[in-house]
Amino acid sequence: MSEKYFPLNKAELEKLAERYPTPFYLYDEKGIIENARRIKAAFSIFPGYKEHFAVKALPNPYILKILAAEDFGSDCSSYTELLLSEMAGIKGENIMFSSNETPAKEYEMARKLGAVINLDDFTHIEFLEKTAGLPEIISLRYNPGPLKEGNAIIGKPEEAKYGLTREQIIQGFALLKEKGVKRFALHTMVASNELPIPYHIETAHMLFELVVEIHSKTGIKIEFVNFGGGVGIPYRPEQEAVDYKTLAEGIQESYNDVIKPAGLYPARHGALGIRTEWARVVTGPYGWLVTRAIHKKEIYRNYIGLDACMADLMRPALYGAYHHITIPGKENAPLSETYDVVGSLCENNDKFAIQRKLPKIDIGADFVVIHDAGAHGRAMGFNYNGKLRCGELLLRQDGSVIQIRRAETTDDYFATLDLSGIKNFC
Repeated sequence: MSEKYFPLNKAELEKLAERYPTPFYLYDEKGIIENARRIKAAFSIFPGYKEHFAVKALPNPYILKILAAEDFGSDCSSYTELLLSEMAGIKGENIMFSSNETPAKEYEMARKLGAVINLDDFTHIEFLEKTAGLPEIISLRYNPGPLKEGNAIIGKPEEAKYGLTREQIIQGFALLKEKGVKRFALHTMVASNELPIPYHIETAHMLFELVVEIHSKTGIKIEFVNFGGGVGIPYRPEQEAVDYKTLAEGIQESYNDVIKPAGLYPARHGALGIRTEWARVVTGPYGWLVTRAIHKKEIYRNYIGLDACMADLMRPALYGAYHHITIPGKENAPLSETYDVVGSLCENNDKFAIQRKLPKIDIGADFVVIHDAGAHGRAMGFNYNGKLRCGELLLRQDGSVIQIRRAETTDDYFATLDLSGIKNFC
């Protein structure tokens, strides 16, 4: 079982909502820091461990700066994410740039910042060389195809657009070596939101075997392997969180079985580096979408209408994903009602919960807190139907709350329209 907590009581939430009207996202700084330290402690058995937080999950420089202070790097996949990393003081090889179908200007920015560029296709070697030049270190992304199962979120590897085949990986590293690249890294990302620990250990084992094969066929020693993201969180209360220590020890056992016997990394020369690009497990459980119940509708089902909609959190509509819901002040009340919890978008899949057992909700009086929204939540918001994305608040370690992103306004919505000729347009 996983505990679903919320750091504020209803009275504190009422007071906060006077300053910042709902809906809004709230993040817990203390929870994020403590979790980051648990991850680092578990993986400290690997001297070369580095976590690169996936910026796409929570692209806010305040959060990135908190994590940078814990010696986390960043994983970027766009020009803007590179700028956010720079804004937070994350530079150089603390940035992994993993992009696909990448425009030249994005490679140029990655080179400018000194990021480790992770190429997604064999042809991108030549493209990078012509547009931005080849850096000293290059990483290649491996797609194992049918050798590894994916999942509903990221798809089956053999159907996914990402990465190089095994044969292309070997050829790619040989070509990079021929072109004068001196340092090499290996990356994969084959699934998302997976809880079973053996799945992630198998991924590590697969990469370790490939490291040995690459050396035997090209003479190249891989400097580090990046297992990507993929580790899940217990969205449902009945699920168990991944134990970082057990996972790290399992990867270490695989390392000892595959890498050590190959003799590629004698103690005096250091070890193969281990890296991850987690985000969901880092911030996911420490963010909530806070909204109010503003309508109740009783037809064939009973509906609770919120002042938030799928433009604020689209995971339930996009993936059919479960997000736990609690009603502050009614944590111990009986789950006496069955509701569809919905937003106001003109889409029938604008539902945060379907036939969910909840306490009786009082319209206009009750807050609705949607849990585990600290990753891939606000970041995936959109403006369809003219909806305006909500703001983000940070609960500091001293109990104070600051705004780290304001809610959008209609001025923001219209800002990109060229209205200079609208009066005379016909």
